[in-house]
Amino acid sequence: MPVAGPKPPELAGRDVILNEAAIALQRVIHGRHDRSQILLGLRGTGKTVLLNAIETLAQAHGHITSFIEAPETGRLADQLYPKVHQALRKLSGFEAAKAAAYSGLRALRGFAGAFKIKIGDVAISVDPEPGVADSGNLEFDLVDLFQAVGRAAQAAGSGWSLFIDELQYLDEPELAALIVAIHRSNQTNLPILLFGAGPPQIAALSGNAKSYAERLFSFPPIGALDDASARAAIRQPIQEEGEDIEDVALAAIVRVTHGFPYFLQEWGYQAWNAAASSPIAEGDVAMASVNALKRLDEGFFRVRLDRLTPKERDYVVAMARLGSGPYRSADVADALGESVQSLGPRRASIISKGMIYSPAHGDIAFTVPMFDDFLRRTFS
Repeated sequence: MPVAGPKPPELAGRDVILNEAAIALQRVIHGRHDRSQILLGLRGTGKTVLLNAIETLAQAHGHITSFIEAPETGRLADQLYPKVHQALRKLSGFEAAKAAAYSGLRALRGFAGAFKIKIGDVAISVDPEPGVADSGNLEFDLVDLFQAVGRAAQAAGSGWSLFIDELQYLDEPELAALIVAIHRSNQTNLPILLFGAGPPQIAALSGNAKSYAERLFSFPPIGALDDASARAAIRQPIQEEGEDIEDVALAAIVRVTHGFPYFLQEWGYQAWNAAASSPIAEGDVAMASVNALKRLDEGFFRVRLDRLTPKERDYVVAMARLGSGPYRSADVADALGESVQSLGPRRASIISKGMIYSPAHGDIAFTVPMFDDFLRRTFS
């Protein structure tokens, strides 16, 4: 199933992360502290799939859940408003939580007014509570809002889990406000957890936003699958259909995809379609590789390249021509015949578009696996 987001037929190699999430979800409902999670990984490693799987776990363990995808443009406040409204409406269905949910709706009404949120079809027929979540300072008001939702969830014997994908698109004040709100929720022992996902630089950005972020969150890395898990991701769905794949063919898929989940799905999909009979053979995988690369080049990779300006494209092509990353910024500058300082704004723009990131000071790398191979094929 090589598409973004849906759970694949076999969610392999992520048991530890899912188990830790399940424990945290249960602990907070029972009044025990646990850390929220921010999943860190490159494009195509399955972060969104995991967020969706953890949301399903949260619902199974009695949490009200809210899922948003941070927009590249726009405000966090606008995204949160309808989701918080929905959560409070659900909590108001618990008799023990009616009063707390009503107070939460009053806080949300004040929040909407302070940030001039266009309510549209989501209207709140209560008066705001003066002095609660209405200062217009996001860091202060998110604390009030989270406290209100947390008290309602606690009264209901439930919890509230907020899921935010693409965290890198939040600006620093928004990220800081989220961290402060979670910190205060922990201090007051409210049943709230945040599960987020983004590229590897999010850990550093969180630390820059608030120095205590590393004590509030775990940052599990979501990377390539190990050999056994990668094999299971391909073999299990095939065998569940009553068919099989040769060991040499399976090894070829794992080798060419380097165990990256999205590419495992693409090669598995193409190998299944290429095979005329069972078991899937090494020749089928060779044909699958041709078809998979063609589809990736025309879609997955091309869409990302087209987001760049000509100058930005020159920068990433220069990176790819240096070989496999990570790359030194100084080496890219030398290849382009410019100074590191003059290229700083261009580099920052490409990072903001989610195409590259800085794994260490002075280094840069692609956020999309195998993107360097695509650039070398395209601009040889």
